[in-house]
Amino acid sequence: MTTTIPPVTLDDVRDAAARLKGVAHRTPVLRSRTLDALVGAEVFLKCENFQRVGAFKFRGAYNAASRLTPEQLARGIAAYSSGNHAQAVALAARELGTTAVIVMPEDAPGSKRAATEGYGAEIVTYDRYTGDREAIAEALAVERGLVLIPPYEHPHVMAGQGTAALELLEETGELGALLAPVGGGGLMAGSATAAKGLHPGIRMIGVEPEAGDDTRRSLEAGRRVSIPVPKTIADGQALHTPGELTFSVNRRLVDEIALISDDEIRAAMRFAFERLKIVVEPSGATPLAALLSGRVSGLPDRVGVIVSGGNVDTDRFARLCAGGDGD
Repeated sequence: MTTTIPPVTLDDVRDAAARLKGVAHRTPVLRSRTLDALVGAEVFLKCENFQRVGAFKFRGAYNAASRLTPEQLARGIAAYSSGNHAQAVALAARELGTTAVIVMPEDAPGSKRAATEGYGAEIVTYDRYTGDREAIAEALAVERGLVLIPPYEHPHVMAGQGTAALELLEETGELGALLAPVGGGGLMAGSATAAKGLHPGIRMIGVEPEAGDDTRRSLEAGRRVSIPVPKTIADGQALHTPGELTFSVNRRLVDEIALISDDEIRAAMRFAFERLKIVVEPSGATPLAALLSGRVSGLPDRVGVIVSGGNVDTDRFARLCAGGDGD
């Protein structure tokens, strides 16, 4: 009889939390009576839009980068990302006294690219619809002798991301359900590991845009499924297949996937701005959109939501909230 060892455990998440203490922000948990009334449950919003670099990604990037040897740090770090992991690795590299080279799609939001460059990283661009970002980054890492830190396919990245859920549950106590956006699956894998480790009965609900339902299809098929690169305003979730490591966790721990439309994402962004007084990027708004649009049935009395990020510039935010594509 063989036993499969999970790539990330509750102890790994707790170890990451200790490593991140005093480096990452312990982000606030927001409440709203208006939101509770609309949803019919007590909702606790873990606001990672207030995290360093404006998204949860700093947790995983720093947890992974901080474990590199001095020799590895001297060589530098490579990464690939549509924006938030790019910024996170760039800042982590700067904090640790090394350099970063980031492979980013040509159509990545300008604000995310500018922030990544602002942290001192070098940017290498590619076409997300025709290029293979992983292959480009891997080749670059080999050519320059860099250490590659992927955005989700890494145990230390997953463990770092899980600290957001760990903090939320430490503050709120037991919750009946926890919603988080699903792209590559790192945030959900880490969050589900932490949440199910603390409270095995919690209902883990991932949220994807309708156009990018690769994780939902994969869970239904029992194996990783690839789809065409989706066109959605949720650029952080515009992926064609879940990660291998992340899916190995999520297929065990995720209870369901809710799908939402781009219009529902826009409505959630407007609600967050007008009623909650916070700015949320499209990918970060997807769990809130699922609640507001009634896409999740049978909600328990107490529900947690990870608002994963708020990296959207003023012009794009205005266009999205007005009903446009944000381009």
